[in-house]
Amino acid sequence: MSLIVEIRKSLGQFQLDVSFQTEREILALLGASGCGKSLTLKCIAGIETPDEGYIELNGRILFDSRRKINLTPQMRRVGYLFQQYALFPNMTVAQNIACGVPDKFRSKEVVIEKISAFQLNGMEKKYPHQLSGGQMQRVALARILASEPELLLLDEPFSALDSYLKWQMELELDDTLSSFDGTAIFVSHSRDEVYRLCDSVSVLNCGRSETKIPVKSLFEDPRTLSSCLLSGCKNYSRIKVSGIHVEALDWGVTLEVNREIPIDAKYLGVRSRSFIPSLKAGCNSIHCKVERVMDDVFTTVVMLSTPAGKIGYSVLRMEISKAAWTALSNPSELYLHIDPANIMLLRD
Repeated sequence: MSLIVEIRKSLGQFQLDVSFQTEREILALLGASGCGKSLTLKCIAGIETPDEGYIELNGRILFDSRRKINLTPQMRRVGYLFQQYALFPNMTVAQNIACGVPDKFRSKEVVIEKISAFQLNGMEKKYPHQLSGGQMQRVALARILASEPELLLLDEPFSALDSYLKWQMELELDDTLSSFDGTAIFVSHSRDEVYRLCDSVSVLNCGRSETKIPVKSLFEDPRTLSSCLLSGCKNYSRIKVSGIHVEALDWGVTLEVNREIPIDAKYLGVRSRSFIPSLKAGCNSIHCKVERVMDDVFTTVVMLSTPAGKIGYSVLRMEISKAAWTALSNPSELYLHIDPANIMLLRD
């Protein structure tokens, strides 16, 4: 159950250049809006045609620009869950699911099976406009799996749901993916969804895919600035390297890293929860002015300016427990200590 994708496509000024291989796993395509995630799925499904490249699924060539091979969407055995589900409005739940069944002699049997599996009992004769967002997603997934796909493409499946429904649908989708004997590609701009649901991730940055890595590596050891920011890091600076030290040019401070610095490192990043606040100076610390304090649901968020920052301009974001902030007695200035192990060194 393998998928190989190497495609390029131009749309005006936008250039898509995506390359990855995956096998029997859930791969996330993570990136900002407009970076080419949905376009990549459409090329794999056969809805869009790449300008050049190659797509292979389980040994079958779906697209090869050199050999002039371009299978139709119906021949690819790819299940595509659109953001808006794409149910037929003039068909009932049962009829929508039946549309996906390749063997029409087994249509009734498969529909009954999927109705039960997706907890749609009693809704067989309802139309899409009579369903909730969560119910429509179940019908769409049932129809896709009724088609016996070898690959699932999930295009931001929770974007059309209210927040209170998302968690329940995420649990249901997780169950569906766990029982699916194949590869799935999950498109999202939510790092939390990606972390919980996926095995590996490829970050898309302005149309170009980065090397596929395990999901946990994105959060524990990102290698590029774009990956670091997408993983939720709020604090970064350009750097100048000197031995085992780096000068954080945007923060006005030199920090010790205590390890070999990659020659292509251009930035450093520090997560908001990695700062250790103190009222006294220490090793690897930044003297900061407190600019703003915000009470979040479970933590206190502190915005600070650094020696290189303009007065009144927040450069750093720190998150600490409410009890820890209270213990500091709401200071106007702070020293932020940074453990060298918590400094992420990043390339472009």
